[in-house]
Amino acid sequence: MTFETWDEVRTAYHVARAGTVSGAAEALGVHHATVIRHVDALEARLGVKLFQRHARGYTATEAGALLMQVGQSTDERFAQLAARLTGGAEAMTGDLTVTSLPLLAPLLMPALAALRHENPGLRLRYLTDTRVLRLEYGEAHVAIRAGARPQEPDNVVQPLCTRAVALYAAPAYLAAHGRPENDSDLPRHAFVGAEHRAPFSVWLAEQVGEAAIVLAVNDPADKLAALRAGLGLGFLFAGDAPDDLEAVMAPREDWAVPLWLVTHMDLHRTPKVQAALAAIKAAAAGPARA
Repeated sequence: MTFETWDEVRTAYHVARAGTVSGAAEALGVHHATVIRHVDALEARLGVKLFQRHARGYTATEAGALLMQVGQSTDERFAQLAARLTGGAEAMTGDLTVTSLPLLAPLLMPALAALRHENPGLRLRYLTDTRVLRLEYGEAHVAIRAGARPQEPDNVVQPLCTRAVALYAAPAYLAAHGRPENDSDLPRHAFVGAEHRAPFSVWLAEQVGEAAIVLAVNDPADKLAALRAGLGLGFLFAGDAPDDLEAVMAPREDWAVPLWLVTHMDLHRTPKVQAALAAIKAAAAGPARA
């Protein structure tokens, strides 16, 4: 399928982003009737519904979400091209999206605050997801990945830092089950966790087996709640553990989690991505970080 104009795709992208015709019209500087005409024409040409219409606005269908990914990436690249051609590549404005893991928010929020303070024209988005967001589709400008070095083609990968990890438990759990003194004590204990590919999880599975994990969670807040409730022992970043949990075993090298900064080669050199990388590196190099 060949689109007659980029305008229709760009319009549909802004409708998906804003969720309303009026919001897209304001962003594009056109009349709302133009927005409706473009969306209707594009749906007719594709033969699919891109949006569900309702009283509150427009919600992208699955097909609309796919179009939004392509539209965002293309819009970003057109903007970068225009900036380079007109000499405006140094402008620190527009959207900047960072994707990461939820448990890294304490590390990254100070970096984003510093970035926003220095560049008030930026609109920041911080996304966490169980799936890996695709930089090549424009889903994010900067990604922070944990574990093994990312291998996706066309991405620029830089080491960020290595986070120390220790084993923690609530005082109530230790009072009821005792404190493990060494590795040989671990098989008689219960554990809370879910990070199957993390170095400490691989180590734990080798030591006591996955059956020892009595509760699997996928959210850091849920993990803290489970530990506080005395459900078992759990691994946490050493610098981020709350005061009401006790360190049971000190950090070890084979538990540590390497973090990586990942950008797409097409956007890596742009000023706002470079500014984001600098802010994140500065935060990670702080004295409290391992």
